[in-house]
Amino acid sequence: MNHLSRLFFCLCAAAALFLTSCGTMSTVSSGSYHVVAHKPHDPSKVEVKLSLATQNLYVIEPEKEGDRLLMAVQGNVGKPGDPTPTGDFTIYNKDKHRRRASEPDRGYPMAYWCEFKPAYGFHEGFVHPVPHTHGCVRLHREAAARLFALVRIGTKVHIANSLPEDKKWGSEVRRLDQSRDPDPPRSFMLSEAWFKDPPGPLLID
Repeated sequence: MNHLSRLFFCLCAAAALFLTSCGTMSTVSSGSYHVVAHKPHDPSKVEVKLSLATQNLYVIEPEKEGDRLLMAVQGNVGKPGDPTPTGDFTIYNKDKHRRRASEPDRGYPMAYWCEFKPAYGFHEGFVHPVPHTHGCVRLHREAAARLFALVRIGTKVHIANSLPEDKKWGSEVRRLDQSRDPDPPRSFMLSEAWFKDPPGPLLID
């Protein structure tokens, strides 16, 4: 990794820590984390945008009057050395019941998998306040289930170091830190019960 790449990821980490500690954006615990997502008027127009600097994910629906925000949540992106790719992509594979296929930890659940590039996708997992994944984008179950409901094969994905949406909607994102959450029982993680949706409707009008 070159000097500029290292500098960028250091800035990412610093920005995430700042947002986590900012007095106007308190960090919530995993147990009290709830996500609201709205039904799109036209599912074919839904777009996903991800800002690496803030780790914020925005799901929007472009309309004549301006973009309609369907969901805004914190994700967890690739760490230095394993960055999340930037650019324009499309969702081309969805698998709610996906599990890790290789060692180490074969069988580990990666629920609500939405793949936008070979071996890269959005999926459920512990969300850290700083870049921490191997390139995929982890989301809290509350967010992962709703993203899975919002996107379909062909949904556009745009990933950039920063986005204008950060200024427009970033303050609406609830910060989350699951870095100290204990692993659930292994037997539960390997059972089909793991893939049960969060309670209540995933999308609201």
